[in-house]
Parts: sequence; structure tokens; C-alpha cells
Amino acid sequence: MREPHAAETILPPMTQLAPARPPAADDDIALMQRYAAGDATAFDPLYRRHNDAVFRYLLRLSANAATAEELAQDVWTKLIRARERYRPTAQFRTYLFRIAHNAFIDRTRRMRGREETLLAEPAGNAADEPESLSEIALLKQKFQAALTTLPVEQRDAWLLHEEGGLSIDDIATATGVNRETAKSRIRYATRKLKDLLAAELGHGDT
Repeated sequence: MREPHAAETILPPMTQLAPARPPAADDDIALMQRYAAGDATAFDPLYRRHNDAVFRYLLRLSANAATAEELAQDVWTKLIRARERYRPTAQFRTYLFRIAHNAFIDRTRRMRGREETLLAEPAGNAADEPESLSEIALLKQKFQAALTTLPVEQRDAWLLHEEGGLSIDDIATATGVNRETAKSRIRYATRKLKDLLAAELGHGDT
């Protein structure tokens, strides 16, 4: 039996476009409705449940930890300010990641015309790490480098799918495009990432 290529171990099959939704997400809307009605205690479980995924999405999208941290704070600030206008027209996770998507787009527009370095922070000195951990860190670095080569629309859709756990329909809603466009962006992104990683990792074997 053929062993999976290293690139395949961190990318889902191209046909696997139905993500597993996070567990216990069915009461998110109820929590947000309680928060919108003035129950401040409903905010904490929403924040604990979704903040890590929001941060990872923004980190991989921007490839900069400081930018991701700033944007994540902005996302929750926007949610707090908009709480009284909240209406459950979509899953809460879709609503939240739409705010995150828009926060990134808004920042990109503000930064247009100004130079900004969008490089991932170094993972540390590989010489100080066990060999197995160094290999994992290197693979993650190569993956992030491949991710940043994608057009931002494809990278965004892929991350909403993989980090956000959003369905194709949810991604279309969050990004304001039709379903086929959202699906195509994920397929193109997945194919490009696999090709880039296979080529990059293949060089290391020669």
C-alpha cells in the first residue's frame, strides 16, 4: 500500500468539502440572543468556544501574529458593539467569521498603498528542538509559506472551510459570493497547496 505523501497529511482530500462542524454549537445562537438581550454572562462561553478558531483563521490569512491578534480583538469588539442589532439569520459561527472576514478586508483596504511585511514569525531555533519537533516545525513553515502564495480570495475561502469549519453555503454567505464561486476557490486552493507542498518537500528528498 502506498504511504501518503507528507503534503497529503496536512491537506484534506479535494473531494472532502463538507467540514465537520464544531461540537455543541447548536446553542451558540441562544447564547448570542441572551447576550444581545443584556445577559453579559453569555459572552464568555461564546468567546471561549470560538476565539482560538478565529485567531488561527486570521493568523493564517495575514501570516502575522501581531496583525492576527489585533484583528481578533477587533472582531470581538465589533460583535459587542453590534449585539443589539443581532438577528439569527445564519449560524452564529457564520455570523462571527463574516465579521472576521470583513475585518481582514477592511484592514487590507486601509493598508493599500503602504508597505507591510506579512511574514510569519520564526518558529524558534530548530537546533534547540528535538529532531522530530524540528521536522514538524519545518513542515508547518513550508505549509504557511505555500498558503501565503495563494490569491487572498482562495486563501480566505480555504481557511474559512478548514479553520472556521464553515460549509460551502456558509462561506458564500460570509464572503458575499455565490456557492459555485466559494466551492471553486476551495478546490483551486486545495490543488495549489498540494502541488506546492509536494514540489517543496520533494526537493528535500533529492
